[in-house]
Amino acid sequence: MSNDDNNLLRALRQGQVSRRTFVKSLAVATGGLSGNLISPAVAQILAPPIPVKSINHMTISVSDPEASLAWYQGLFGLPIAARQGRTIVLQVGNGPQFIAIGGGSSDNPRITHYCLALDDFNVNGIVETLETNGVMATGASTSMESRVRMRGADFGGAPEGTPELYFGDPDGIVVQLQDSTYCGGSGALGEVCLPTPESSPTEGLISLREFNHFTLFVEDQRRAVEFYQSLFGLTIDTYQGSMPVLRVGSGREFLALAEVPPLAGRIHHASLNMEDFNVDRVFSILEGYGLTILGEAAGASGPLQAYVTMRGPDRGGAEGGTPEVYFTDPDGILIQLQDSRYCGGAGYYGEECGTIESPTGRSN
Repeated sequence: MSNDDNNLLRALRQGQVSRRTFVKSLAVATGGLSGNLISPAVAQILAPPIPVKSINHMTISVSDPEASLAWYQGLFGLPIAARQGRTIVLQVGNGPQFIAIGGGSSDNPRITHYCLALDDFNVNGIVETLETNGVMATGASTSMESRVRMRGADFGGAPEGTPELYFGDPDGIVVQLQDSTYCGGSGALGEVCLPTPESSPTEGLISLREFNHFTLFVEDQRRAVEFYQSLFGLTIDTYQGSMPVLRVGSGREFLALAEVPPLAGRIHHASLNMEDFNVDRVFSILEGYGLTILGEAAGASGPLQAYVTMRGPDRGGAEGGTPEVYFTDPDGILIQLQDSRYCGGAGYYGEECGTIESPTGRSN
């Protein structure tokens, strides 16, 4: 740990600076995104205000909920773990992770929000912590504002209400925070789901293991990284070109923050992991399911298309390219599929993480 880190930590411990001011000062001392905004050594000493442990779920808004339910179950065989009114909770892997399909038809299909989980969820304490960090409790979930929803029994919650906390990050991207046991069901923590999930009508063609990451489009990457690190303590352990990979918990999960000002404020895509990842096999399955295979391409132009990008060393991938498979659902929502070893790093499977290589090529 550098002398600058030590001096900043000393000031923090003596109460001379707040944690948020500490992180801002550290950003200046370390040159911003030239490496870890919070170094691993500092992160071990400095407990984050909200110590998130994992990705919990995403909710998608779709044009035809019944058709989307049939489509996702047909492809992945996801069982129903709970219902929140007309919203359907589809269990991913062994749970409690899930994909929620909104119950109303939408003319703006998208991933509406993503959820991070932490141990010992206390909604009042988290609301106070958010306010300390500049996110005000206004009853909204727009940029730097938070709200609490008490989901009652009519929406699959506890009779007294299951508290659900939402807030908007600096770009207005909606983040939900829940307990690590949250499965979208009832109970004080939303931890009570169906004892036996309702089986999918079909076995599915691809077996999902878990969520891997979300890629967020932000206006100011440095501001976004500072916000997520100061609040959650997420460390950067690799880069994809200039895009930092912020590790969530101790496993493979992460948030990727891409600076795309014209499209800021959106969750660009979600990524899920599967066993025995093979590009040709995945393409064959998707083509048989009615998708158009674009091959190696830069993106999709509409719904029901699949493509692969080969992420090379210039973007933190393997010498011959790290294959990354994407497809769009019936509403054009973008999903990425990767091997269960994928952590956003180098190696053919993107499994090599932990060695930071800054955008300038300097190891940290």
